[in-house]
Amino acid sequence: MPELAAQRPSVALFIPCYVDQLAPEVGLATATVLERLGCEVGFDAGQTCCGQPFVTSGARREAVRLARAHVERFAGADAVVCPSASCVATVRRRYADLIGEARAWRLASRTFELGEFIVSRLGTSDVGACFPHRVALLESCHGLRELELGRASERLDPEPSRIGVTETLLRGVSGLELRPVSRRDECCGFGGAFSFGFPELSARIGRDKLRALSESGAEYVTGTDVSCLLHLEGLRAREGFGPRAIHLAEILASGAGR
Repeated sequence: MPELAAQRPSVALFIPCYVDQLAPEVGLATATVLERLGCEVGFDAGQTCCGQPFVTSGARREAVRLARAHVERFAGADAVVCPSASCVATVRRRYADLIGEARAWRLASRTFELGEFIVSRLGTSDVGACFPHRVALLESCHGLRELELGRASERLDPEPSRIGVTETLLRGVSGLELRPVSRRDECCGFGGAFSFGFPELSARIGRDKLRALSESGAEYVTGTDVSCLLHLEGLRAREGFGPRAIHLAEILASGAGR
């Protein structure tokens, strides 16, 4: 593992409401990884939803109220790190339009998805993790198209060989075998409010994705969004096939001290 900056980075955890309620182990794994990398990690228990469900549903008044509360809560943080690409995208790409304040722009520039923060800000791709399994990467829509954590296949990328930050981190995990997936960056079908409005279509897209992941031979599927992983895990339980879902933070937190 490369030597990190001498100054201990101060990080505020931004834990999405569905991680807090449905997958708290992902939040704990996020803190474990950041502390292992020398960060001073803080968690404000008063934080609430970032407002993403209201943004995607067109409920602007509620979204503005939650955006203002989020900005107020995190305005003083040096860096805000979150294990959810879609929630980071909400802060970075929607808040300035919602509330039109300079504080929103400043917070957007200091809010990072976990893997993005590790690679781009801490300058490392080896977190000391060990995960001896075959793993497929689910490159979620928000992570690819709004945060550019990977290379979306529809883009004419000037650097076609460039590897995204999530894949870079997985390649640095000892024992992990990254398995290729056909149509790798197609949506899993969750889509936030889309899955509530169109449940049959959402499940059909998800089953198609699950089939492609299963054909890769992977034991696990991982990604940066718990919501997408929960969607696929629910379909796996119902359909009886496909790799188990595990968040990127849980893989990076595995095998501490190797």
